[in-house]
Amino acid sequence: MTLIARKPLAALLLGALLSLPALALDKVRFNLAWLPQGSTGGVLLAQAKGFYAEAGLDVQVLRGYGGQRTVNEVDQGLFEFGYGDPISVMLNRAGGGKTLMVGAINTVWPAALCFVEGGKRKAPRSLADLKGLSIGGGAASPLQNIVPAWLAANQLPANHVRLLRMDPAVINPSFLEGKIDLAECWEGANKPLLSQLLAREGKRLGALRYRDFNLNLYGNGIVTSEALVQSRPELVKRFVQATYRGYEAMRQNPEQAADLIVVQNKLLDRGILLQQIKETVAIISDPGADKPQLGYIRADRMHGTIEFAKKAFQVTAAVRGAEVYTNRFIVD
Repeated sequence: MTLIARKPLAALLLGALLSLPALALDKVRFNLAWLPQGSTGGVLLAQAKGFYAEAGLDVQVLRGYGGQRTVNEVDQGLFEFGYGDPISVMLNRAGGGKTLMVGAINTVWPAALCFVEGGKRKAPRSLADLKGLSIGGGAASPLQNIVPAWLAANQLPANHVRLLRMDPAVINPSFLEGKIDLAECWEGANKPLLSQLLAREGKRLGALRYRDFNLNLYGNGIVTSEALVQSRPELVKRFVQATYRGYEAMRQNPEQAADLIVVQNKLLDRGILLQQIKETVAIISDPGADKPQLGYIRADRMHGTIEFAKKAFQVTAAVRGAEVYTNRFIVD
């Protein structure tokens, strides 16, 4: 009688599992709207920590060239997701596009007008102090529309400041050299960079935040297309939830987040990145929201954002706040 050695059941099952083909991950592309930085750190961290892979996603993260272009490229199907703002979504929809914001990252407007403390002019502490000062902005920058509307909201004329149209490449150098008085700076983005550059010269960066003077708007968040929401809602949900898992991890441990992101983006300055991360973490939660989840968008604030944007950009198309965003992938 021949005895046949029997393999343990667990070994047989393991062998069967290993012989099965690996499940393919869904490939998606994310547009950063600019270069890798702290504002998009949750996306970068979700990639570094494998959160997307765990959600069945293979995410390709690509640099972008500005918020409005990013939103339009998402609408055109060049990217499944992007880092975009509700004003760009509203403008896209007013032009016939079909994009949606599916989660907030900046629950307040993160921009400010930055100046050099102790510079040749007295540092502005109020909007009245801005009178006659020059601000550099790109020719196509939203700054050209937002600043006049912001001044109007504060009962000030558009010519209260001198708003210059400049090549974006020369704005920061012009500011640092004192050729313009003010430059727009963004928390989680170029504000820490400007601060570090001035610190090298023994100077300090000051800022007047728009939101401290009657600008109660949403900033950037996750943008996708209506087409993807309708055709692959489960994919959108997986991406959104994995992304906010990344932002939560960034919020819990900014130092570790900076370390992991720098490993995959070796050209980043860790000190600048860490400050960008801390600034982003500070504005990602909205204490006034009626839901605690990261990414949740308030109807009242979104309505105010869209109404302000309509005035600033002279949009007559009927675009409602409810058409610009959804919370369906944030709140189950």
